[in-house]
Amino acid sequence: MAGADPVIGMVAGEPSGDLLAAPVIAALHARAPGLRVAGVGGPRMLAQGFDAWYPMQKLAVNGYADVLRHLPELLGIRADLRRRWLAEPPAAFVGVDAPDFNFTLEHALRAAGIPTVHFIGPSLWAWRGERIHRIREAVSHMLVVFPFEAKIYQDAGVPVTYIGHPLAGVIPREPDRAAARRRLGIDSSQRVLALMPGSRAGEIAHLAPRFLEAGRLLQRRDPGLQLWAPMAGAERQRQFEACAARLGGMAGLHVVAGGSQDVLAACDAVLVASGTATLEAALFKRPMVISYVLPRLSYWIMRRKAYLPWVGLPNVLCREFVVPELLQDAATPQALADAAWQALTDERRNRELVLRFTALHDELVRDTPALASNAILEVAGHGG
Repeated sequence: MAGADPVIGMVAGEPSGDLLAAPVIAALHARAPGLRVAGVGGPRMLAQGFDAWYPMQKLAVNGYADVLRHLPELLGIRADLRRRWLAEPPAAFVGVDAPDFNFTLEHALRAAGIPTVHFIGPSLWAWRGERIHRIREAVSHMLVVFPFEAKIYQDAGVPVTYIGHPLAGVIPREPDRAAARRRLGIDSSQRVLALMPGSRAGEIAHLAPRFLEAGRLLQRRDPGLQLWAPMAGAERQRQFEACAARLGGMAGLHVVAGGSQDVLAACDAVLVASGTATLEAALFKRPMVISYVLPRLSYWIMRRKAYLPWVGLPNVLCREFVVPELLQDAATPQALADAAWQALTDERRNRELVLRFTALHDELVRDTPALASNAILEVAGHGG
């Protein structure tokens, strides 16, 4: 590879992957200005010069039932990516999360001699730990974002680097609520609940009606309560607004495309779907109620495979229920409203959460883009 800038293949299948990958692409370009990164990605990656062959929305499916409905298209996309990269091999391939899609692709590429990096280790500590054997065959180097994960891969003989969590490096240790409220035009005296029902169509379909009904119940307790819902793009915004319209509309509801970090900085508490957004809320030091609802078959399968009592990342990382989780049938509008009201009003508990989440933030801060880009270029034979 001497004298030539590498081409890096990359696949990110959902908005959280787009958020994680964008600063790494920027760091890759800083190290290798002639670099080209191509594959599947989202708008933040495109803003860093990424060449998207497919939009990431094609891969953003939710649960086993949703995957089955979209399986022919997903298999077709993966086959096309494999064909293109086997015909013109990149210096390395980077799979960003999306393990069920990426591990099969990584296995085929590595078998053909293409080095593979997986960015964000899958939750082997939570469920499906047997995947470590498949990972050992598919992945040349694993990048993990939580400190306890490194030993799992070291013990299995998989080269690994702990890179910290990218969000910890970009979210302020002490978020400025007043400044965020000024940017959004929110009065300092208003109580604000953020509604974050997920980034996928299936998540919105299952959670948005429950979150909105919970918001309506909460506004009976506090008629001035403001509800802010940052959506992952215009399509999800339209879907959420259509759901609100079917429920008859609501006063004090603000639905925006993007802007999740301003909303998290400005709000008093969050109703949030399990996923990366829960960690984002924790890094903003906000009390939250975590929820998730899947098609019944998908939930039954995942529940049988689970190892831990927690699903939300703040609880997993703190090793206890520091914030409530209301899953599946427990996620009724009334239960969500009751838990969210406590999150909005329990000042003593919220002060304790700020201390816990600040300690968590400090543990996760590293120069993630630099560590990740260094590891990727080393695997690609472009280090030094």
